[in-house]
Amino acid sequence: MRRKIFPILIALLLMILIGGGAVGVWLKDKYSYGTDEMDLRTYFEVEEGKLVIFVGNERIAEKAPVQDGVCYLNLNFVKSRINDGFYYDRSEKKLLYTDAAGTFEATPGEKEYSFYDVKNVSEYPPCIVLNDLIYVALPYAAMLSDLEYQVSDYRLQLVTSWEPYEAAQVTKDTKIRYRGGIKSEVLCDVSQGETVEVLENLEKWCRVRNKDGVIGYMENKFLGATTTVTPEKKTGSAGYVAPEYTMEHLSEKVCLGWHAIGGVGGNATLEEVVGSAIGMNVIAPTWFSLKDSEGNFRSFAESDYVKRAHKYGLEVWGTWDDFNYRAETGEKVDETAVFATTTARRRIVKNMVDTTVGYGIDGINLDFEKLPADAWEYFGQFLKELSVECRKNKIKLSVDNYMPNEGNKQYRLDVQGQVVDYVILMGYDEHWHGSGKPGSVASIGFITDGIAKTLESVPAEKLVNAVPFYTILWKIEGSTVTDEYLTLNNEPGFVRRMGVETVWDEEAGQNYMEWTQGSKTYKCWLEDLDSISMKLNVMSANDLAGVAAWRLGYGTQDVWTLLSAFKQM
Repeated sequence: MRRKIFPILIALLLMILIGGGAVGVWLKDKYSYGTDEMDLRTYFEVEEGKLVIFVGNERIAEKAPVQDGVCYLNLNFVKSRINDGFYYDRSEKKLLYTDAAGTFEATPGEKEYSFYDVKNVSEYPPCIVLNDLIYVALPYAAMLSDLEYQVSDYRLQLVTSWEPYEAAQVTKDTKIRYRGGIKSEVLCDVSQGETVEVLENLEKWCRVRNKDGVIGYMENKFLGATTTVTPEKKTGSAGYVAPEYTMEHLSEKVCLGWHAIGGVGGNATLEEVVGSAIGMNVIAPTWFSLKDSEGNFRSFAESDYVKRAHKYGLEVWGTWDDFNYRAETGEKVDETAVFATTTARRRIVKNMVDTTVGYGIDGINLDFEKLPADAWEYFGQFLKELSVECRKNKIKLSVDNYMPNEGNKQYRLDVQGQVVDYVILMGYDEHWHGSGKPGSVASIGFITDGIAKTLESVPAEKLVNAVPFYTILWKIEGSTVTDEYLTLNNEPGFVRRMGVETVWDEEAGQNYMEWTQGSKTYKCWLEDLDSISMKLNVMSANDLAGVAAWRLGYGTQDVWTLLSAFKQM
């Protein structure tokens, strides 16, 4: 019997041992750490002759080509992620970057470039063309931008933000894996004492980034407590120093009046319009108007006018527009041709500055109201280049603007807020002559909203709001709407003649009158002392840099007294 049982016991024992071994192998396979490594070149999707780009912790789909040992960045990428100040003139093939003191200029493929009008020769082209796209050499992008970078064998790390982040110290030698899980492929080893950035906390794993920019997963048990680290912002890799934009400002708030001049003979009306303008310290004669696609301007300027205005204690800011000459003559002007081409743009800037200096004018007031929707880039470059020359010559530069909305982004309030001395908001034309839509010229809500939106891009110490010295009388007959202007100085007499009682429109912040005469209905939201007082209160609450008025000759002594009081606030 024993002989029969013994073999059975041996067999059972062998089965147990074999089964246990299999279980052990299974357990080991299930719970032991995987050792398969992922090739980092595969992980980074490396291409020959190109670097993988990281901006902070974000890996960019586009890669940076390397030519002759120099890394280049696509200009569109530079403008969207690093610095939108670069401008490329496709017609003349020039890459430009203008700051407070001057312009950097390079031609694709050429080693010679200029910086602040000084010619230099680089060991490599500052910019090149690849597949019809413009690329900027990384050292030059960094020289002109708030940017730090680090280049490895196949990776380019860019730093454009220095926000605090969470970090932790590795407590034991371990590995960063492609995914969270002990069987996931290994990306790299990390040593005890090494610090990693903690990007995301999970239940047992966390997503981390090591000093080499590898992003993957580590087990929480191998990390110490997280701490907040504020990175030290270094001077950019190429020695970048942010430019200082010095401003030419009045010693008091601006109180400006536009002097509408339609010919040289209009200069003789200076004394007439100045008489009642109490507190005005700047007069802006509408002297210059763009007349052709070569950038030439029609001029009514006279030196004697400037001398007479100075005797009244007034600064003279000559107004340059892009619409009066066209309206008078029907002449067509291609503003893209005028401002998008570097040679033409520089000719205009020189013409403006030389004219201003030659006549002894104190400032340039731009009133370009016909810019096409695609002008945003070249108009921004024009403002930068003009501001440099104005700064050199102590000329005050101001720009007139519509209320900000989706349809006029080409006026670049962001650039204006940085480079010009005064940004003037044309606080009127909420409803305008010929629109066929009766309503207020400038309701209090329209003004309040426009100022708030402008202040998102423009500092209050630069912002001037212009008030209208006019309103519109609307005539409605069936579906036909016509209108005519009423000025502040003739409104009281008009209201008396009509014999219509005015009522206060709380929403508009204006006195309102309406009446019917035969088949016509008349509506008018009056601009007067009450409405302008409300506007000045909003401006005062926002501590704006001044007030302007369209236009001289339309106002009254009382309303100028109000504006003068605001100037003293």
